Amino acid sequence: MSRLEALRDDFAVLQRLLRGMPRAESHAASLTEFYAPQAGAYDRFRERLLQGRAELIERLDLPERARVVELGGGTGRNAEFFGERLSRIESLEIVDVCAPLLATARERARRLPALRVTEADATTYRPEQPVDAVYFSYALTMIPDWRAAIANALAMLKPGGVLGVVDFYVSQAQPALGAARHGALTRWFWPAWFGHDGVRVSSEHLPELQRLMPDNRVIEARAKVPYLPIGRVPYYVFIGRKAAMRRRLSPRDKYSYSRR
Repeated sequence: MSRLEALRDDFAVLQRLLRGMPRAESHAASLTEFYAPQAGAYDRFRERLLQGRAELIERLDLPERARVVELGGGTGRNAEFFGERLSRIESLEIVDVCAPLLATARERARRLPALRVTEADATTYRPEQPVDAVYFSYALTMIPDWRAAIANALAMLKPGGVLGVVDFYVSQAQPALGAARHGALTRWFWPAWFGHDGVRVSSEHLPELQRLMPDNRVIEARAKVPYLPIGRVPYYVFIGRKAAMRRRLSPRDKYSYSRR
């Protein structure tokens, strides 16, 4: 792709972003209307914005022949971050309600045999049997009933299974000891900036995940935003393990730190 073509694609995405998330009769309809015009350029543009995805997937502790579900998986791009590990996964199911993005995921599945694509709601869909890992990659902030999505993810996990999340966030005004603390401007600006496009940046997601899964590890960091030269948006990577008999994160993996 030439530089001119890349800039043209970026302009098309930015136009859609500036127009904002449309109102439609359902959440799925809003997503379809919003993403259909930019689906072809979606992965390339988001590559520079959605940081931490490879780190999340690298840290998912999976058994051999694991069954994995990505809720809100969109184009299926995250499957490629598994690299050669994908050949040892029994199935990786991409679940989403946005048909234009899933069309790209189905194209991707033609060359990735482990990939399965399902058009369904992340708050209600259940696989036929419990799975070893579930993850959300910049999806919780796009799901209106995010608590139901988390509850659904936990319900489909095997005992001892892992839940991974990477997403934008802002800290609470008084975060837990050792957690990142964001100033008042950060806590106001990013929810307002992304809210125009239906992204609900919240201070509640990460504390709720930590409450539900005490056996966890967290990274807090910041990322550049394309075409926004000032300011970096906070994001986190969360890995939690569902309670199981005598199985916890190893001391080597049990950590919480911030890159601010």
